[in-house]
Order: sequence, then structure tokens, then C-alpha cells
Amino acid sequence: MTSKEIRRIFLDFFKEKSHQIVPSAPLVIKNDPTLMFTNAGMNQFKDFFLGNKPVTYSRIADTQKCLRVSGKHNDLEEVGIDTYHHTFFEMLGNWSFGDYFKKEAIDWAWELLVVRYKLDKDRLYATVFGGDKGDNLPADEEAFEFWKQYLPEERILFADKKDNFWEMGDTGPCGPCSEIHIDLRNDAERAKTPGRELVNQDHPQVVEIWNLVFMQFNRKNDGSLHALPAQHVDTGMGFERLAMALQGKTSNYDTDVFTPLIDFIANAAATNYGKDRKKDIAMRVMADHIRAIAFAIADGEMPSNNKGGYVIKRILRRAVRYAYTFLDFQVPFLYKLVPILAAQFAETFPELKSQEEFITKVIKNEEDTFLRTLENGLKRLEHEMEHLESHEIPGKVVFELYDTFGFPADLTALIARENHFTIDEKGFEQAMGIQKERSRKDAISETDDWQFVQEDKSINVDFLGYDTLQASAKIVEYRKIARKKQSFYQIVLDQTPFYAESGGQVGDTGYIQAHSNGEKIEVIDTQKENDLIIHITKKLPTDIYSSFDCVVDAKRRKNIKGNHSATHLLHAALRHVLGTHVTQKGSLVAPNALRFDFSHFAKMSEEEILAVEGEVNQKIRENIELQEMRNVPIEQAKQMGAMALFGEKYGDFVRVIIFDKEHSVELCGGTHVASTGEIGYFKIVSEASVASGVRRIEALTAQAAEDYVQNELAQIQEIKNLLKGSKQITKDISRILDEKSELQKKIELYENQVAQTIKKQLLETCEKLENGINFIAQKVELPTANHIRQIAFELEHQVDNLFLVIATPIEGKPQIAVMLSANLVSDKGLNASKIVRELAKEIKGGGGGQPFFATAGGKDVSGLDNVIEKAKTML
Repeated sequence: MTSKEIRRIFLDFFKEKSHQIVPSAPLVIKNDPTLMFTNAGMNQFKDFFLGNKPVTYSRIADTQKCLRVSGKHNDLEEVGIDTYHHTFFEMLGNWSFGDYFKKEAIDWAWELLVVRYKLDKDRLYATVFGGDKGDNLPADEEAFEFWKQYLPEERILFADKKDNFWEMGDTGPCGPCSEIHIDLRNDAERAKTPGRELVNQDHPQVVEIWNLVFMQFNRKNDGSLHALPAQHVDTGMGFERLAMALQGKTSNYDTDVFTPLIDFIANAAATNYGKDRKKDIAMRVMADHIRAIAFAIADGEMPSNNKGGYVIKRILRRAVRYAYTFLDFQVPFLYKLVPILAAQFAETFPELKSQEEFITKVIKNEEDTFLRTLENGLKRLEHEMEHLESHEIPGKVVFELYDTFGFPADLTALIARENHFTIDEKGFEQAMGIQKERSRKDAISETDDWQFVQEDKSINVDFLGYDTLQASAKIVEYRKIARKKQSFYQIVLDQTPFYAESGGQVGDTGYIQAHSNGEKIEVIDTQKENDLIIHITKKLPTDIYSSFDCVVDAKRRKNIKGNHSATHLLHAALRHVLGTHVTQKGSLVAPNALRFDFSHFAKMSEEEILAVEGEVNQKIRENIELQEMRNVPIEQAKQMGAMALFGEKYGDFVRVIIFDKEHSVELCGGTHVASTGEIGYFKIVSEASVASGVRRIEALTAQAAEDYVQNELAQIQEIKNLLKGSKQITKDISRILDEKSELQKKIELYENQVAQTIKKQLLETCEKLENGINFIAQKVELPTANHIRQIAFELEHQVDNLFLVIATPIEGKPQIAVMLSANLVSDKGLNASKIVRELAKEIKGGGGGQPFFATAGGKDVSGLDNVIEKAKTML
């Protein structure tokens, strides 16, 4: 049975059970402060469990893209070492939102595995929650009784909270679970050791394949459990492990999910998989990691040094290092795996195929970058391990590898572990102290639980901001947060005209005013968390039960609307001028400016920038009316040619924004002008690279654009005035620059002549001492600091046994240089660095260098004479 057939049978089975089959959510999570990446199938349904969002379908099934590399669910260290952990994986899942519960979940799991997939029932085990005294929870006897219909009691195992109580984080939805394990060992091994003894013992052939979570509780910040508004079912089955079981393999990497990738790697490395343990690990790492990297980039997370982008960079560099060290790939190779992956998932996840060229180029550029420093970094680490007395690599070395050579700390730890070393994690964290302290100051230090104001705890916030900037509303819930020693409040209203930051558009500001007492509370920002619209204030209304007038800052919103509509026109113009390969990779729509990131692999020429700018302004002058279509079925919108952004999660019904049916049709939830003429004017102020294959345009509109142009014109006029009213300022400035260059050459020639004259004077002062040393120590007036070094080295070539001290003021600051002949260093043990540090005390400074040549600077120019006198006494 192929992996494609396995996936299809799962989805078809639950479709027969009246489940709505939905697409995978993006791998990259937005609007959820607790997660960077989707790490479980249930992430996209979190609001259904919490009651924050109305349930559209009570039964759902899908195959979800997941990534586990950081935080509580972190599998990175095991990936490649064993045969069943992965960074990226597919999670097959079925959900019930207040519909069926434990009985149906268990019945259908058994039916699918044993009847449809025809797995050997004698190899299956089930675990159930054994209770927990700390949470005052009893054992799950109900699930135990349901399992007894299918399994003998000795194959139904009670397990503790660690294994059989599922929680996605420190807070949030959770509940007892029932895991299904399969024993894939041969008959002889099974007869020797019962499978029940190996369940949850990390045995590579006795593995969990399906987890049935019975979602009943919500974990609060104080650790307490509260019943959810309704009981739900959340199941997750590892697609790769299921394929291993159904294809009769003993490793996930032996299934057709991975073999196309591994075969390609092995062939390129001129080796065979299964012959060498270290090479096998390297091939598994590469085959696994390319999936995580490619899907993350496809969903909008570019490798970078921040947050999720750094996670992807870590994974990529881990794979590159394995390829380099164990398979001798000295040049970029990972990017060659992208076409194989794209073809594999063309039907299931078409975003890879549609962005294949872009993903390939990004990965190749990242490989190029890391390979330039990898060899030197490895040599630095090897040198350190060879000379260490202990088997712990100091934290400062780990930090140096991170800071200088781009080695993530976990990569250094991995290499150390392979060589039977450890790393000083505390020392590394101390070296990272400044960055960590900055992060701590920026982070929220404390978040209280939500306090419900209305009795109905099911929240469905109506956004009214497309049609009005004022509305009446009531508070549904609120909570207090502490950030940077300041307190803020997050307030959720039952309806609101305030737009919450999303899709690149910043959140609205304004105020809410209580009907009961007239109290006015400023709204300083509006954010979105999951699907909740959250209004940020510095104080809580005195009367939280009052109705409130909600008023958005109209002038600010107007500027934001103009900038957002301008990004749509800009996107269309870029595709027209540069080509249809251009796709949006990010944006910032603020009241004072806009920023637009897009896929393109070359710097835009001045002509291209002018063409794009001109096209946008042409559309503005045409005053094209906005065509807004709400609640359009997603498939209908795609048929209209609406551009969807990869990495965004769209519902079954979407909003379509049209400014030009031929060029600008996009899915968008932001606010826009009624017609393009309201934008006024558009001006690009910069174009630059922000990541591999990603360019960024910064631009202004309306009054801000006009002010920018006026300022530029004012500067041009000022230049004209300086040039006595010149009508050819470009030609005149070019002439002045040429004259300056010629004068600079003449000055340098003169300074060199001065320096040579001073060198001759120094030679004339050379004093031969009784010990054979030729001693020169003089205070001179040299033109530049470069001449100190030049003269010192020239004299060293001309004079044997030289002991030279030069003291000179450069631009009002004292400078010292000490030069020693090589034999004075080797035979007499003299050291220029030590000497210059002692002399620098006379000018209240410091310095250093090499044993034969060293320099110093200071604050007290009056001490230069003392330097010369001290140099004489030192001999």
C-alpha cells in the first residue's frame, strides 16, 4: 500500500463517517503568542475547544503539516539518530466538537486500523489514563471498558499523566488520552519479550501510531483545570509511522515517504544506504530536514536570525553540516532535493510545486552562506577539543562559534556529543546575556487569566470596521498583562469597529467611552490572538458592565487604508514590470508608511523602480473604484483569479478586493480606500534585499509622499544655491568631485614626501648602543596614522638590531609606535606589545600588538615628550 493510498483511505473513511475534510493549516502560525509553528493537528481548532469561535462543522478530518523542533514538543535531537522521530511530519486526525466522544472515537479507530488497513490486531496495544492525584483526576475507566470490546485486558495498559494526559502547552485545552501502539518486531522477539513491557519505552519497533485525546479541560495560568464548554475529541495519527506499519518496514525512513529522497542522496554521495551508520544518520537527517525547511519557506518563514526564522536556519545548518562531514558534500546540495519533494506532494500540498523555483533558490543561497564559514568553524572546534584538559567546551567558545561562524548552540552540542564532549551551556547563556536581557525586557512578564464579564462564555466577536468607525459594544472578557514593569489590559468586546493587526496591517487606535459614567479609555492598539479581537488599554473601565461607544481614530485609519490599497497596486505593478514570479512575502501597512516584501533575486534597476512607481501612480490617477466582495466561496474566488498568499489560512468563505480585474484581484481582510484616487500619490523611497531571494520596497503615500518630495526638492534647491544658481547641477557636482579627487592625490603625494623627509631625520638620530642595539626614539609630526606604520616597517628593513619608538600627535590625539628587529625579540626577549603598554601610561592610554610591532593611543598629547624620555630609560 503506497503512502498516497494510505492518506486517501484515511480521509475517505472519515468522510463516510460524516466528517468534513478540510485542508491543512499553514505550518507557520500567526496571531497565537504561544506557538511559532503548528506542532499538532489541533492547533487550528484551538478556538473551537475554547469556545472563542462558533463551530462550523461538528466533525472534521484532515492531514496536517506539523513541525516539532522547539519548546515542550521538541524532537530535533533524536531526528536521524533513531528511525522514527522527525522535525516535519504529517498528522492524520479526526475531530469532534461537542458531537461524539470516547466510544465512537475508539470504535472507529479500531475499524480503520483492523478492518480497512488490515493491521494484525494481535500486535496492537492501547493505553489509557491512570489518573493523577495532583490534579485530583481519577483513572479513565470509561475508555478502559470501551477497549475491552476489542482487546484482552493484558493489552490495555494504564499509564500516568506524562504519557496519557495531553496538553499542548503550559496553558490551554487538554484532557486524558488513549494511545494505540503497535509491535512490529518479528515473532521470535515477540515470543521472547511481551510487547506490553516495551510500550512507551522508546523501542524503535514498538511505537505509538495513534493518540485519541478526549478534550475535557482548559488549563489556567495557576495550573488549575476547568471544564471546557463542551466535550471534544482530538485524534492524531503519525502518517509516517502508519506507513511503516502498513508497508512492513522497521523504520519510517524505509517507507516510500522517504526512499525517493534517500535514494537520490545516496546516489549523489556514491554510497549505499544501510552500509555505514554515520552516513545513514546523515542521509536520514537530510531527508527529514529538507521537508521542514521547504514547507516552512513555502508557508512564509524565511531563514533568518529571529524567532521562527532562526529555527529554520538551525535545521538547515544542521543538515548542511551532516552532508559536509559525513557525505563529503563540499558545495550546496540540499536544494537539489526540492523538486523531488515538490513532485511527491503535488496533489496533497501543492504550495511546494507552485513555489519550487523560489524555495530552491532560497535554500541554495543559505547553503552557500553557511558553507563559507563551516570549514573554519569546524577547525576551530576541533582545535579546541584537541587542547582542552576537560571534556567540556567552554561557553565562550560555543558563543564564538555562534557569533563568528554561525553555528547554532545545539549544532555545537551535537558535534561535541559525537566526540564525547559536552558544552558549557551556562557559560554560553552568560555570553548571550545582553541579548537575553533585552529579550526579557521586551517579553510579557505576567499574564492573568481571562475574566468573563458576560455569563455566556461562547465568544463570537462581530467586526464592523469595514462599514463604520463607531459602534456601541459591551465587554465580554478582559485580562491584565504586565510588560516592562507596566500594566496593560486586553479587552474583548462583543462587536467592534477596531481593526486588529493582521495581514501586515497595523491595529487601530482610538477610544471607548462608557454610557454609564462618561469615562473615556484610550485604545492604544488592537491585536488578534487566535481569532479574538483584543483591544489594548492602559486602564480598565471603572464600570465593566456598561455599554461603550467605540470610536476609531479616523485620520489614522484613512492613512492606513491608503497605504494598504497602495500595496495591492504595488504588487500588481511589480508582477507586470518584473514578471509573474513575484509574490508577496510580507508587508507592513502603517499610517505613516508602507513596506512590501516580495520574491525576486536581483536588485531592481532605477528604470524598473520608476516603471513600477509610474504604473502605481497611473492607477491612482484613474481613480479606480474598489470592488469588495464578502463571503465568497473560496473556490469561486480562486476561479476569479484572486491571489492567495502562501502561509495564510483561509476559511471556506473569503473577502475579495478588486481594483483592476486584469491585474489586482486579491484575497484580503484589510481595510481599503473606496477608490484609488484617495491614495493621492505614491513614492518609493528604498529598495533592498532582506533575505535570500526576497527584496523589500519601502514607500510613502498621500501627504507623507508629498512631504518627502518637497524635502528632496528643497535639498536640490539648496545645492543649486551653493553652486551659484547652476542649471546643470549634476554636471557641476561631477566636476567638483573630479577636482576633489585630483586634489586628494596631490595631498597624498605631499604627505608621502613629508613622511619620507621625517624618516631621513629619524635615521640621522640613530644611536648605536654598547649592546649593539640601534636606538631611535623621537617625537615627530606625521600627517596620518598610516604613515607611522609605513615608516616603522621601512626603517626596520634599513636598520639592523633596531629599537624604534615614534611619538606623534595625529589630529590632536597622541599616537605611539614601537618597532623591534626580529632578533631582538628572539634573542633578547624584548616585546613591543609590553613596551608600548608601559609607554602609553604617559599619554593616559593603552594599546598592544605583536612582539615586533605595536601601537598605542591616548588622551594626553602633552605626555608625548615623556614617552621619549621613558623609552630611553627603559634601555
